[in-house]
Amino acid sequence: MSGLFYYMNNLLNYANKNGIIDVSYIREYIKMKKREEILSKHPYKIWEGKDGKWYTYLPDKEKGRRLVKRNAQNAIEDVVIAQLKEEEENPTIADVFHEWNERRLELKKIAKSTYDRDESCFRRYYSDFGAKRIKSMEADEIIDFLEEQIAKFDLSAKAFVGLLSITKRFLKFAKKKGYVRFSVEDSLDDMDLTDVSFKRVIKEDSDEVFNEPETDRIIAYLTENLDIWNIGLLLMFVTGVRVGELVALKHEDFTSDSVKIRRTETVYLGEDGKKIYAVKEFPKTKAGVREIIIPSDYRWILDRIKLVNPRSEYVFSRNGKRMTGNCFRQKLYRICEKLGIKKRSTHKIRKTYGSILLDNNVDNRLIINQMGHTDIITTETKYHRDRRTREKKSSIISNIPDFKALQG
Repeated sequence: MSGLFYYMNNLLNYANKNGIIDVSYIREYIKMKKREEILSKHPYKIWEGKDGKWYTYLPDKEKGRRLVKRNAQNAIEDVVIAQLKEEEENPTIADVFHEWNERRLELKKIAKSTYDRDESCFRRYYSDFGAKRIKSMEADEIIDFLEEQIAKFDLSAKAFVGLLSITKRFLKFAKKKGYVRFSVEDSLDDMDLTDVSFKRVIKEDSDEVFNEPETDRIIAYLTENLDIWNIGLLLMFVTGVRVGELVALKHEDFTSDSVKIRRTETVYLGEDGKKIYAVKEFPKTKAGVREIIIPSDYRWILDRIKLVNPRSEYVFSRNGKRMTGNCFRQKLYRICEKLGIKKRSTHKIRKTYGSILLDNNVDNRLIINQMGHTDIITTETKYHRDRRTREKKSSIISNIPDFKALQG
């Protein structure tokens, strides 16, 4: 509608300049229609009270809404129009964030799961600061705010990077829209974090991977008790596939000695707030598109997989419905409990697989292809853990010649 007004205004300027028509009446009509257009966006009723005063409500961040009154209808409408113009021309930080996040989703730049994750992150940290009008915000304020969150929430370095990332991205959008003037990148990159003490998260190797005896016991149990869940878990142990990739596999993805990864499961919240499990037609990352070679001693699994739901779209289905990643997580927990092994998630299977490849000095290029990583550093720093038992480590150290006691 505003585009139409712009066009008509230019046309009238031309007509008036060339003496074609007297446009004063038409201009008043356009002004009135524009006023009506703005007022139509007001969420509350405007009414005349018994006292002859005019009333309405205006949105209020603290109370939800507040009552205002004026002596005349035009006066109350002017208040409403001023409020609406301020909201449009100087929105809150939260309004800008939501506009940015909604647009990314609308343009299919992100999946719904990413949208939900960023919404959750924003709600956690920006619940109060987000009510601030964005044009009144200076670079030092956002820097102070970010630094305060580290202490307030006892953030780890990884958690802070997540907060900083969405802040940078939605503020770049705000700068593009003309809401902020400072350089987002320069301002946030200049943050002094040298004295910041991030929460240190210590992860023991025993919590991150299955050690050698545990791996042997679980694989033996899965092999001896083959059902649809155990076939899937066994495939994870010998290929390192992510659980989301596992439950998105189709029969066409298997060859005589490999499995092709082309898609993955995504989880997001529906309009009713409940989780929706779907499949997106691409893996977690670009490097995730890969073909994983299966060890020759376990290629018999491929024959068993051919017999699993041959008429279903997805290999891992039950009663015609695709199984979710959570089905396999819960199954692994139950197996660990049954075998008296510390409970670990399905992602620990993937870390176990990555550690096995590195421990056996497999070529780096082959490792990153099997894992679906962009570089070997990711595998080495995030996936490589010591899988030896305490007894084996003790034996290795004790048998080093330099540590042998001298014989008298």
